[in-house]
Amino acid sequence: MPNIQLANNLRYLRKQKNLTQKDLSEMLNISRQAYSNYETSKRTPDLDSLLYLAGFYNVNLDGLVLGCLPSPDLTAAAGSIAEQKIPYTLSIDKNTGNSIYLTEEELDIITKLRTLSREHKQIITGFINDNVKSGA
Repeated sequence: MPNIQLANNLRYLRKQKNLTQKDLSEMLNISRQAYSNYETSKRTPDLDSLLYLAGFYNVNLDGLVLGCLPSPDLTAAAGSIAEQKIPYTLSIDKNTGNSIYLTEEELDIITKLRTLSREHKQIITGFINDNVKSGA
């Protein structure tokens, strides 16, 4: 599953430092095209590259991968990037291996659902399935 937020953050941070994709690709010892794929969500950097980039840009790994950094089009001269609480929790779909980002509200609902009896879970699951099918 492509991480569009990561791609946007990589592009934003590179532009803030007035670097080219070629500059970054040389730092990471990869081709310019491979780095371009990071910024277009066609590929995801490996962990070593992510750690290097987070250190280079002086942001934490969560901020780089999930954080909502300002758009380069909206902010011409941002001197620093303030860390902010990320409004999502990363989860993995066991069946597909895809990343799933849950809001605090969604996480709270799932946590409460797990405490219910089997019967109540079936009622709620039935309600959700009926409403998803009908488009309500």
